[in-house]
Amino acid sequence: MTGVTVDLMIPIKSLSRAKTRLRGAADDGIGEATAHARLALALSRDTVAAARAARSVRRVVAITSDPEVTAVLTADGVPVLADLPQHDLNGALAYGAEVLRTNGPQQPVAALQADLPALRPDELDQALHQAIAAFRIGRAMRAYCADAPGVGTTLLVCAPWVALEPRFGGHSAEAHENAGALPLIGDWPGLRRDVDTPSDLWHAERIGLGTATRDALRKAARPLR
Repeated sequence: MTGVTVDLMIPIKSLSRAKTRLRGAADDGIGEATAHARLALALSRDTVAAARAARSVRRVVAITSDPEVTAVLTADGVPVLADLPQHDLNGALAYGAEVLRTNGPQQPVAALQADLPALRPDELDQALHQAIAAFRIGRAMRAYCADAPGVGTTLLVCAPWVALEPRFGGHSAEAHENAGALPLIGDWPGLRRDVDTPSDLWHAERIGLGTATRDALRKAARPLR
């Protein structure tokens, strides 16, 4: 698998339903809808931008049915796959993996959470290289990166010709490992720092936010620490 690159998908919720625990984080607790939607979209844009800049990623596809997200990402040059209404997150990812595989069954496929505004391309490269190396020697056929608390999952990767079998949700890191996925080990603060709460956002700020998220916070007149 020398020189192998990965097809990566990023699922993005409708802005009206995204990041409910983060409401008010953009405007000092006011919770104005426009400021919240702007922040939720910015988290996704920074995640997508970092993923597209990673050398080990062949292509990035967003999975969403939100018209605003679709319009913005399309303008950014990002391919968007419309999700089906009946899908939950795992259903959307399984569907997306099937679509990606129709155009590249020989590629590893990865799912990346959309709320990683401090992600750096080199972190993603290192994690994907580790996964690909494990696939090459047959150590595992799937691999995952746990979030900072070690409970959730920020990245899930599967080898060529292997089903993704996502198990995102409560305690997904344990669920993925119990299903045979290899835990990826590395000091990747941006890759592990998903943002669900104001506290998470503060920690992401300390790591270093992407441009879109910083701009969204400035527009809401929220002072950065």
